[in-house]
Amino acid sequence: MTAPGPPPPFDPECAAVLAGLPPFPTLAVESLASIRQPPPQFMPPTEEQLAASGAFRVERRIVPGPAGVPDLALTICRPATLPSSRPAIYRVHGGGMIMGNARTALPRYLDWAEELDVVVVAVHYRLAPETPHPGPVEDCLAGYSWLVENADQIGVDPRRIVLAGESAGAGLAAALALLLRDRGGQSPAGELLMAPMLDDRNDSPSVLQMAGVDVWDRARNEFGWTALLGNARGGPDVSPYASPARATDLSGLPPTFLDVGSAETFRSEVVDYASRIWLAGGHAELHVWPGGFHGYDGVAPDAAISRQAGAARLVWLRRLLAD
Repeated sequence: MTAPGPPPPFDPECAAVLAGLPPFPTLAVESLASIRQPPPQFMPPTEEQLAASGAFRVERRIVPGPAGVPDLALTICRPATLPSSRPAIYRVHGGGMIMGNARTALPRYLDWAEELDVVVVAVHYRLAPETPHPGPVEDCLAGYSWLVENADQIGVDPRRIVLAGESAGAGLAAALALLLRDRGGQSPAGELLMAPMLDDRNDSPSVLQMAGVDVWDRARNEFGWTALLGNARGGPDVSPYASPARATDLSGLPPTFLDVGSAETFRSEVVDYASRIWLAGGHAELHVWPGGFHGYDGVAPDAAISRQAGAARLVWLRRLLAD
């Protein structure tokens, strides 16, 4: 493989906002408790904030978890108008497999829900390293299965559920789509994968190019994958239901939207995943946003590329759910 050149530059608008934030903390097992506490500017919204002045009815529902493990929670946000058979977005949160909260960044999804009149269901999956693979993806499967089986209760059309997530959550959504294909579950209507974390091998050209530069760089990526997989990380026997880039067959997947920044660690694996869906005869839409680092749109939501990315995602969802 040809050695990568220098890192692509960050988008100036996004970089200016990033420069004003405190540095990302060093990842270590002994400091996970403090790392998992979000900084003030990224605190998860309350139920009252999610309700958006009455636009949504918000509830936390406890549902059965995977066999033999505790129940899990879902946060359900339904438009406040009369119930009907609506589409739903099943959201899986990011956080490198080791942190994050199902409510963090949820208002972005509620903006789409208000625009498209859909239900949003966010799953509270267990985190690594306390819960290694397959715990997190099995939690996601249990929550999705409950949603399909109880769709009538919350006014959802089970045939029009879109899997969605960002970063590690997008990787788990991609893994869930593979699980549903292979186990014969209700196929989702589509999957919306924003900067998905797909490949535990951590050695792609963009991983090497952005080492020490991106917000979520090679060292942090190795920490997250090792928390999930332990000593198996990077070895020959990692399951595609943990690391979707390991899948040898990407046929039979639902329509898939993927996007990523040009200046982030995951660029190569995301572009490769989209290419392999096309090679398998599938339907994928790929966007590479110039100068985007990992999480640029959360750090700088008003930057031009953040607004363009949000608009593209909304257009794709509207087109998908109109079919």
